Amino acid sequence: MAGGSFAPGGLAMERAEQYQGKVTSYVIIACLVAAIGGSIFGYDIGISGGVTSMDGFLSHFFKEVYKSKKSAHENNYCKYNSQKLSAFTSSLYLAGLVATLVASPVTRNYGRRASIICGGISFFIGAVLNAFAINMAMLLVGRILLGVGIGFGNQGVPLYLSEMAPAHLRGGLNMMFQLATTLGIFTANMVNYGTQNLHDWGWRLSLGLAAVPAFMMTVGGIFLPETPNSLVERKSKDKGREVLERIRGTSNVDAEFQDIVDASEIANSIKNPFRNIFEKRNRPQLVMAIFLPMFQILTGINSILFYAPVLFQTMGFGGEASLYASAITGAVLASSTLISMATVDRLGRRVLLISGGIMMVIVAIILRMKFGDNQELSKGYSILVVIVICLFVLAFGWSWGPLGWTIPSEIFPLETRSAGQSITVAVNLLFTFIIAQSFLSLLCALKFGIFLFFAAWITLMTIFVVVFLPETKGVPIEEMTFLWRKHWFWKKRVQVS
Repeated sequence: MAGGSFAPGGLAMERAEQYQGKVTSYVIIACLVAAIGGSIFGYDIGISGGVTSMDGFLSHFFKEVYKSKKSAHENNYCKYNSQKLSAFTSSLYLAGLVATLVASPVTRNYGRRASIICGGISFFIGAVLNAFAINMAMLLVGRILLGVGIGFGNQGVPLYLSEMAPAHLRGGLNMMFQLATTLGIFTANMVNYGTQNLHDWGWRLSLGLAAVPAFMMTVGGIFLPETPNSLVERKSKDKGREVLERIRGTSNVDAEFQDIVDASEIANSIKNPFRNIFEKRNRPQLVMAIFLPMFQILTGINSILFYAPVLFQTMGFGGEASLYASAITGAVLASSTLISMATVDRLGRRVLLISGGIMMVIVAIILRMKFGDNQELSKGYSILVVIVICLFVLAFGWSWGPLGWTIPSEIFPLETRSAGQSITVAVNLLFTFIIAQSFLSLLCALKFGIFLFFAAWITLMTIFVVVFLPETKGVPIEEMTFLWRKHWFWKKRVQVS
């Protein structure tokens, strides 16, 4: 073992102050290409809601919903209440949940790039099938392949970004994934707005254009370098050091490289990372991998993003106005991610999560109390609704949106990192599936009370952050384990042998 000093339990001693290097153009380009993986996730989130509100799509695949939408006697809140329509949206996320469990051993044994490439290919094929779908079976097969692509992409991309980024800028660079996701949502909203009047082939164009970011992700993945962490873990030390020197812009990388080597030796001694992750010493990371993605979805943001046109039409907006309002919220979400990128490595993760949670609770309560009895909104009220919902999206965009992915991807030791990311993605997709499948029924049953439902969850998750989450700002990824030993709650529960 090459000269590393060890703490009890075989973990490398803290030596972050010895890390050298700078942000190179090489690492920026690599992270930009990898983050395209986020755009396919965002594009689908944005495109699904718009397509499911288009008359051409509904009349082709969901005739009963189309008739209900056109009925003057149906309650606005219940016009889209169809489990079959919900299944169109949610099937992708159920497929992604299964796929990410398969992606974990691929990511560990063949590298982060392998998962990125597999995800891009699957998503590309799914997009083509959806664009040319002639029946429900073809449509659902396409959705399932899209889900497989998201499962692999969401497994590989956040890990890739965390391992390539220098410690002091890891938060901002990792958020390129979320920025790409929000830009994908905004792009999808604009595409829907442009294709809404193209009748039968408008929805086909909207769904088919998902192939563009999928193609870019696949080609980019082919030319990306593998991360030093993955190369060392797979017995390519010399290549790993070469890549590390290149992305740090210096040959003086001894301290960081030694941390990677130490972590790799521990990782290679673990034969079953999924079993290992349930050991007591990994309990804090496991808790975060479950609760952070769960809470991210229970903010209610996906309900707004998936079904934004449906939600706005329920409030009394016209078809064109609802898509336009959706595009505005998408633009706000993308802009707010830039706020997070600019502040996350200065203010820290906890400040952004807590402030965003408080803001979202306040806005959700205002939505329920102010607009709860207004099924048909005047023009002035309509504008006000859009502004208030944009405030909710803004708060999510600087807090739980990016950090729900960033924090889980940076806290696991190398030996359980791919397994931990699989759990994070699986939990995210499980709750995305649950919300996507149930939201239209919940909207029909609760009406605007749905916002109080989400406000209660946001209150709980904000308290969770205050009590249980330590600050990860500036902590090297291979030394994150020391945080739990210092935290007032977790230090009593982490076993040190």
